[in-house]
Amino acid sequence: MVFISTFFLGNAQDRFAILEQKLFEMSKNTPGLSQKLEMSVNNTAIQDFIRGIGISHSLNVTVDPNIDIKINNNFAGVTVQEMFLFLCRKYELDISFIGPIISFSKYIPPITPTKTVTKKINIFYQDVGELLSFDLSNDTLSAVTKEITKQSKKNIVFSPDLSNKIVSGFVQSAPFDNALDKLAFSNDLKITLTPDSFYLVEKAVKNPASNGTPNSTGSNLVNNTNATKNPQGLTANLVNGLLTVEGQNIPISDIVSQVSGILKQDYFLFNELKGNTTVSVKNASYDDFLKNLFNGTAYTFKKEGEVYLFGDRNIEGLRVSRLVQLKNRTITKIMDFMPAELKKDVDIKVFPDLNGLILSGSQPKINEIQAFLREIDLVVPVVYIEVMIVDVQKSNTFAAGISAGLGTKPAVTGGSVIPVSNYTVNANSINNIVSSITSFLPLNLGMVTPNFYAVINAMESQGVVKIRSTPQLATLNGSEAKMSIGQQEYYLEVNNSLVQNVGNNNILQAQNYKSVSADLALTIDPQVSGDEQVTMKIGVKQSSFTARISPTAPPGTITRDFQSTIRVKNGEMIMLGGLEDKESNETGSGLPLLSRIPIIKWFFSNRTRAKKDNKLTLFIRPTIIYS
Repeated sequence: MVFISTFFLGNAQDRFAILEQKLFEMSKNTPGLSQKLEMSVNNTAIQDFIRGIGISHSLNVTVDPNIDIKINNNFAGVTVQEMFLFLCRKYELDISFIGPIISFSKYIPPITPTKTVTKKINIFYQDVGELLSFDLSNDTLSAVTKEITKQSKKNIVFSPDLSNKIVSGFVQSAPFDNALDKLAFSNDLKITLTPDSFYLVEKAVKNPASNGTPNSTGSNLVNNTNATKNPQGLTANLVNGLLTVEGQNIPISDIVSQVSGILKQDYFLFNELKGNTTVSVKNASYDDFLKNLFNGTAYTFKKEGEVYLFGDRNIEGLRVSRLVQLKNRTITKIMDFMPAELKKDVDIKVFPDLNGLILSGSQPKINEIQAFLREIDLVVPVVYIEVMIVDVQKSNTFAAGISAGLGTKPAVTGGSVIPVSNYTVNANSINNIVSSITSFLPLNLGMVTPNFYAVINAMESQGVVKIRSTPQLATLNGSEAKMSIGQQEYYLEVNNSLVQNVGNNNILQAQNYKSVSADLALTIDPQVSGDEQVTMKIGVKQSSFTARISPTAPPGTITRDFQSTIRVKNGEMIMLGGLEDKESNETGSGLPLLSRIPIIKWFFSNRTRAKKDNKLTLFIRPTIIYS
């Protein structure tokens, strides 16, 4: 009750806030609402009171004549709109605004909708063993069958006149068919399993000869036992609506006649049922018995109304055509995986437009194919694969030395010193250096010619290049995902052709540019297991260009290949590394002997030393998506 009071109090506050806002907005165009009033009344009808205010302040007001309220108050220094709001609060009134007219009426609270509480149907279905439990008490048949169908995925239908029938019963962990039989027996119903695997619920037919006891031909249970034994050695028993049939090398026609007679079941033969068979069936319904009897023979059955039709599978009246659609898989490869025995004696056509199969043949065979398709028509998970590619390249180059020689003309002293030292010294500069050295020594070193020059070279460079890319792939479970990133270069190919003519020979030259590629190719084939583990076959192939031996020659390539099979949990990231490439190069030139003496060798030689490291690392994270 506290909640309800709070709820209505909140609504009332909202209502008065809205009225106050509307009166305030209206006062902008109607000054009388903002005017203050002085008034004292005693036992005055509310209609006269509001009408007097309207006349005094030029307001258009109207009051519902059915309101029976007397006013006894003294008002001073309040505005008209405050007075109107007070009246609404005090006497539970409501105001409606029709243009410039203010209309007062008795407030009618809105009706709060009541929430309908749906009664819980106590039904539990266990997939393992197909066990059904229920605890029903005055529940409707429509609600019960709907809940059983929802949990068991077994379709149950009933005639329209049974929609509101009240049923009760209690069963604990019984086989599905037996549990339905108990439900039918306790509620005067008849449940029949149709050839297309539907459970049909009908009213039980009373047998006048049994004083109102339900007929045993239905699936509702009665405690009766029929047993007969014919001269050919066939034993057929009916216990609680279930058949037990035993016999060896018995004609099929005799078995059908004997069992149908026990059940008082009407049937029609399209042709003679030839051949003998051995049968051993225990506690089976009539439909299950017929399935086992005709399995492996050329005969089948079909139910139309209350009459069973028997005959050859290819007879028109017994042949069934049906479209079976798949909901989760594509129909393209289904025929390749369907067992050959299932497809035998059934005409199957693929219908890609509706993602289904058109089946034509006997009803038991079609039911068998349909059951197989239901088993494999499961949701195929999509594997979303995030890939992070990190390629780190490090390089270090050192070059130093002095070179000297004679030019065609005097050189100019100059060049760079920092950050790269490549400085040329001419003859004048060298002679000045030699003169300075000679002044401290007792010997004369001489002078160089005007065209003499010397080049001092010293350079060291380092570099780090980090390339990162994050491609994203998605593929169906069991389907390969591929990705390729690379570059393409061209080289010149020249073809010479000798053309011989009378008296002379000509050489024709054809030039053609051809391409060569260096790629990073990634291939991932994911397989999802039942516990959401992802097994991935991963293939990585990386190739890169090396230096050309000539400007027109094709570039060389270095290839790194990696294959792995790994298993990870859904959403986990793995790292694949070790694709590493190292390159080291050291070259030098100089004067014989002098270029090998420590320290002095730097004045008589040029040396270059280069190192290059390239490391590729992959991060892969698969995520399973059920759509």
